[in-house]
Amino acid sequence: MAGDASVTTLDGTVDHAGKPAVRSKTGTWRACPFILGNECCERLAYYGMSSNLVNYMVDRLHQGNAAAANNVNNWSGTCYVMPLLGAFLADAYLGRYRTIAAFMALYIAGLTLLTASAAVPGLRPSTDVNASPSGGQSAAFFVALYMIAVGTGGIKPCVSSFGADQFDDADPRESRAKGSYFNWFYLSINVGALVASSVLVWVQTNVGWGWGFGVPAVAMAVAVASFLAGSKLYRHQKPGGSPLTRMLQVLVAAWRKSGAALPADASLLHEEAGSSASAIQGSRKLEHTDQFRWLDHAAVVVENNDDDKAASASPWRLCTVTQVEELKGVVRLLPVWASGIVMAAVYSQMSTMFVLQGNTLDPRLGPTFKIPAASLSIFDTLAVILWAVAYDRVVVPLARRYTGRPRGFTQLERMGIGLAVSVLAMLAAGALEVARLRVAASHNMLDSTDFLPVSIFWQVPQYFIIGAAEVFTFVGQLEFFYDQSPDAMRSMGAALSLTSTALGSYLSAALVAVVTAVTTRNGAIGWIPDNLNRGHLDYFFWLLAALSVVNFLVYLGIAKWYKYKQTTTTTPTTEGATTADAPQDSV
Repeated sequence: MAGDASVTTLDGTVDHAGKPAVRSKTGTWRACPFILGNECCERLAYYGMSSNLVNYMVDRLHQGNAAAANNVNNWSGTCYVMPLLGAFLADAYLGRYRTIAAFMALYIAGLTLLTASAAVPGLRPSTDVNASPSGGQSAAFFVALYMIAVGTGGIKPCVSSFGADQFDDADPRESRAKGSYFNWFYLSINVGALVASSVLVWVQTNVGWGWGFGVPAVAMAVAVASFLAGSKLYRHQKPGGSPLTRMLQVLVAAWRKSGAALPADASLLHEEAGSSASAIQGSRKLEHTDQFRWLDHAAVVVENNDDDKAASASPWRLCTVTQVEELKGVVRLLPVWASGIVMAAVYSQMSTMFVLQGNTLDPRLGPTFKIPAASLSIFDTLAVILWAVAYDRVVVPLARRYTGRPRGFTQLERMGIGLAVSVLAMLAAGALEVARLRVAASHNMLDSTDFLPVSIFWQVPQYFIIGAAEVFTFVGQLEFFYDQSPDAMRSMGAALSLTSTALGSYLSAALVAVVTAVTTRNGAIGWIPDNLNRGHLDYFFWLLAALSVVNFLVYLGIAKWYKYKQTTTTTPTTEGATTADAPQDSV
């Protein structure tokens, strides 16, 4: 058996044939290029059609600024809610590989229909500003959009976790390599976004929307090919059954025994005997924690009760400590998850308000070249790439000198820094808007549709600052939710992280709706009119800055309260500490 353990993985992963995965033939960096290539091309496809979407709705569907921004926010929010469906199917029944493959097929179908809606006569809306699109044209467009939302949503929570699955937590070298994987994963996202926000936005603006949406469809086909090409190299975590059922069993069992006394010694609570593997497929045992003690009633063994005989007890009456700690772990994640919603609302401004602001500024670069407003997001992408490298090479070594921690910052500290930096982005956007309005007034251009004599490149600082915030908060979230989610719920953990982005988009849409309703009372023009020169978009940015400050202060309390999960093993983490040491690495 010792010989077998030395050649196969110790975390329970299997190969494409369902046999124990052999270290030398599967996983690690030999498998990751196919996953990273898939992610890069998928993100190119996603950002290629979404970066300029607000302008398509204004120019081709003839929607107003507020309506177009709301439609983009609602669609984007759906893209980040659907991961809950994909993650549930992956963790419970299909596994991550089959879930990714199935949702990619729907994704390509949606992109194909979107391309047809912009290129095929009859489906393509008229360019006449006085002609509204027909019901069929609008239906084709929005059906395509929401097919894409379901497709990309099913993929999102699975790809990052599937890549991390290629590294065995029980092997010190592979576990350390996993930390680098998340940085490469986020870099691959931004390489795809870089091409999308530069080349594809230019194509959409200067060549046509049919080509602008068709190229992302081709990119998605390349993504599928890249993913399938590595099939024989992948390691697979077996699905562990419905996590929702397990959590409901804990609640029911705890309620049934709510009157039973909790033992002072936690070792008297019910747990599977034997190895570090739990009764949940694909999951290690979790150490008992003192938080949310009421849930421990689910693991109380009542003496002289035949229903609590460990060998035959129903999980609806008696749960293991690991099953109880799964639910506790999810509950602990919720406040951290909620703290990312305002940051996500700030992030969503790049595809809505920043674009609308940029549409009024001078886009010329030289005598002939014009940069589309939506292409300014390229500076966010460049900032992410630069900050990702700087974080590993400069920030971490400097922070390590002062904190003594291998990673420099804890995951919670890293995310908190990003939340603070996001405030600066809204302040920069607000300051530019104040200057823009002054220029419009001083040049008597309040009612002009011409570009103001302010270079669009004055928007670069706000994009660059958001890029820095992403590297701290979003990359930190990727690693945090993967590490802290129960082993059999890691796709759900990734989905939980992504839904904060969804709620951020919905929050932004709600703020726009409320602000528009309140500020247009009694015939007032409002903060965000179609003619921004007569509005006060700066007030909207100040509002987001204030919300971000409040959110950061609340987050500080959450980070101090949070307790890191502990497993019964002493598997080295990516910091070189054992999982038992993890709770010491806190804010």
